[in-house]
Amino acid sequence: MQTSSHKPTEAELEILQVLWAQGASTVRQVNEEINKSKPDVGYTTTLKLMQIMKDKGLVHRDTSSRQHIYQAAVEEGLVQDGMVKNVIDRFFHGSAKRLIMHTLGQEEPTAEELDEIKKLIQQIESEVKE
Repeated sequence: MQTSSHKPTEAELEILQVLWAQGASTVRQVNEEINKSKPDVGYTTTLKLMQIMKDKGLVHRDTSSRQHIYQAAVEEGLVQDGMVKNVIDRFFHGSAKRLIMHTLGQEEPTAEELDEIKKLIQQIESEVKE
């Protein structure tokens, strides 16, 4: 079994998002949830993807009952970290500052969001001073 790189494909990420939200699920349950936004995704496609994801170490499969139960083998935060790092490296020349400035320039944040951003900056500043 390979070790997961925490960089799933778009289709794998959709499956992981279902598993993170719902917890352990059958292929049918995952497929039904995906079909709410993408009605053309077939059961066999979801099954094949989940089998590949098992081989990649992205999901665990419990085969103790008739219906196999899958659950995420990677934490949502670790996948997010890997994907954000990839975006920063690929599109912002390794600069988190450029990503943040670009993001803030794209959409006007609410006062509440700005307050949260300020608190996060203050927290980071206090940790740096320690």
